[in-house]
Amino acid sequence: MYGLWKPRVLGSWKVPATGPVILAVNHSHNIDGPMVIGVAPRASHFLVKKEAFVGPLGPFMRAVGQVEVDRSTADRTAVTRALGVLKDGGVLGIFPEGSRGEGDFAALRAGLAYFAVRSGAPIVPVAVLGSAEKRGRLIKALPPLRSRVDVVFGDPFDAGDGSGRRTRKALDEATERIQKQLAAHLDDARRLTGR
Repeated sequence: MYGLWKPRVLGSWKVPATGPVILAVNHSHNIDGPMVIGVAPRASHFLVKKEAFVGPLGPFMRAVGQVEVDRSTADRTAVTRALGVLKDGGVLGIFPEGSRGEGDFAALRAGLAYFAVRSGAPIVPVAVLGSAEKRGRLIKALPPLRSRVDVVFGDPFDAGDGSGRRTRKALDEATERIQKQLAAHLDDARRLTGR
């Protein structure tokens, strides 16, 4: 990432040095995941749509521990692998919006709340800013080479309410709490970076 763009990483010290943690990353461009993987202070395993595991990239992504997920069904294999990452004290990266979009955390899917409540792992919000501002001249699908991309890590927080409940209602309430925290972090990151 540092060879192709100019990442400015802020708050990486906020990621707990040990134990399970979930990185909740906004997603407005296809380089957001690789950018966070490249600059995060700990090795991370992202939930990645199975469509990305094509050609020579597929075996490479599996070898570096990315978790392939079939979004068309309840992918029990992916869920088990993701929970295993957290059980082993690892870092799980999730795009809580489910797919690329505005990257504003406006519409979250329930998966993030499920993993956070089930594992008890804290969530660290991550805002990637600048990846979708301009298109590159040589490769239109990427930001301009050597352009600045900001990656802002926020304060860790717990998604649950402390009761340990895992009901549908508890997950819905956790999703609401998470959405507010992520939106507030994104606002803070925009103020901090001027984007």
